[in-house]
Amino acid sequence: MNPEKYDFAYTASSLRLNEMVLVATDILEETETDYVNVLGAGKTATGKRIYREVIKRLGYLNNSQLLLLVNGSLEVQKQIAFYAACKTYLFIRDFTVEVLREKYLVFDYEISEGDYISFLRRKQELHEEIDKLSESSLKKIKQVTFRILEQSGLINNTKQKLIQPQILQTELIQAIRKDNPEWLKIFLISDLDIENYINQ
Repeated sequence: MNPEKYDFAYTASSLRLNEMVLVATDILEETETDYVNVLGAGKTATGKRIYREVIKRLGYLNNSQLLLLVNGSLEVQKQIAFYAACKTYLFIRDFTVEVLREKYLVFDYEISEGDYISFLRRKQELHEEIDKLSESSLKKIKQVTFRILEQSGLINNTKQKLIQPQILQTELIQAIRKDNPEWLKIFLISDLDIENYINQ
């Protein structure tokens, strides 16, 4: 079985919550995004790059999820933006589910350097694309992965890296459950709770 290839294009970005909300609003209102001025602060190349990145992530959201991203509370917006990032970048999803969630479920809330290194080594055996990365790229991937986790509220900050419990609103659970309840794992939810959500 060939695992799906990892895409590491997110290293030039972060969670990009504000930009995600802006572009999602334009999509729902069917208006053109002024990416040069609104996203790129007057710089065409920057605006284009950010717009491309945001559109890629938003492409993984359905209409009800886009509406939540635009109209939800700040917490819900962060969670939907994180969901889009995990759907776009499977490395972030795998790290969240296989490391953060596993630790959280056994009440171990601190992510150590060793946790990240052993995860990366495990993945290197399955993903040859990791072997092709330079030292500086690997460093950047780690840095931005933790920044996204911090901005999403999954960890308290990039220094301590303490896992934070996730409180999910009903509308968020419904919007993701309809898609695929397995995705609730990125919010550290246990299998039993997911099962309960499915049967609600």
